[in-house]
Amino acid sequence: MASESDSVKVAMAAEPVRWLPVDDREQAPDEGLGLCLSGGGYRAMLFHLGALWRLNEAGLLHRADRVSSVSGGSIVAATLALRWHQLEADEQGVLRGFVDQVVPPVRAVARHTIDEAAIAGGLVAPGSIGEHLAAAYRRHLFGDATLQDLPDTPRFIINATNLASGALFRFSRRAAADWRVGRVDAPAIALADAVAASSAFPPFLSPFPLDLSRAAWRTEPGNDLTGAEFREELTLTDGGVYDNLGLETVWKRCATVLVSDAGGHMTQDAHPPHDWPRQSIRVLHVIDNQVRDLRKRQAVAGFVSGQRAGTYWGIRSDVADYGLPDALPCPHEQTMALAEVPTRLAALDDALQERLINWGYAACDVAVRRWVRSSLARGSFPYPQRLLA
Repeated sequence: MASESDSVKVAMAAEPVRWLPVDDREQAPDEGLGLCLSGGGYRAMLFHLGALWRLNEAGLLHRADRVSSVSGGSIVAATLALRWHQLEADEQGVLRGFVDQVVPPVRAVARHTIDEAAIAGGLVAPGSIGEHLAAAYRRHLFGDATLQDLPDTPRFIINATNLASGALFRFSRRAAADWRVGRVDAPAIALADAVAASSAFPPFLSPFPLDLSRAAWRTEPGNDLTGAEFREELTLTDGGVYDNLGLETVWKRCATVLVSDAGGHMTQDAHPPHDWPRQSIRVLHVIDNQVRDLRKRQAVAGFVSGQRAGTYWGIRSDVADYGLPDALPCPHEQTMALAEVPTRLAALDDALQERLINWGYAACDVAVRRWVRSSLARGSFPYPQRLLA
């Protein structure tokens, strides 16, 4: 018969995060509500915008203790974070000003193609591709804002992947940190740089070089890569390479976890390429697809087993699976067409933007009403004239 400690080990092995040597596994999560926003380019950015819209109406966004994001999710999370001080909660916990302050800038950047320009700029002009991507974010969204312009609460965590350590690199107002390299307290890192690192999708937008040679690094227990070669210039890539759902920094800390997933999906190919470069990309897609599915399955299993309260909704979800008779009308064939929007930072017309926002809103609505707040009345599409077709 298995011992209690063996049962604990099995349960933790099935969780959708990696427990690190420095983690206290016995400590119960105590930070309330956490929100995870996946990657997926502009497709994810707009899908998550719809989900945030619904969470705000439900009074849940105001209650968030942590917002963890990767890649496309980091664009909308950083936009929300930068404007958080301009939002004021009413008696129901609804943040007044969300539609006026957060929605317009996100939709505006979605009208611009910035990935091609960043690649071209990095190839023919001074500066890396990642630096040109950061310049586009600075121009369209964040200006000269730094991580110090973000709120203390909720704690917004923008995730990238450190290619030197193979670990997650976390940007927040409180610290920039890698559990193997160390931490920089109260970092004055440009918000545009943090989002560019988080969304440096390989191979074309990656890597993002980050100069921290003048930063005051702190060494903590568990740091084993503390030399100057690991701390002076970091080589970062998309946060989704390590944690494609943004779960790592929320699951261990929060008792209730909400996961919004607008990530990509590998398509079938009857004739996969045989040349080394394209075959390598295909192999990376297979690995990414399997890791994403594994994290998703383990997160859902964690909800079912009671490890965490909360829910998951995805851009490939079918609202019929949630079992609510009054779900907003979302024909599965139409939502699947929206899920196939390419993972790009390429301009989307207003009609497609509004359909993606509607779909994120509706997916969040049915998941939250089914698994988090059954008393919540059904919402209404933000853009009822557009629906999903």
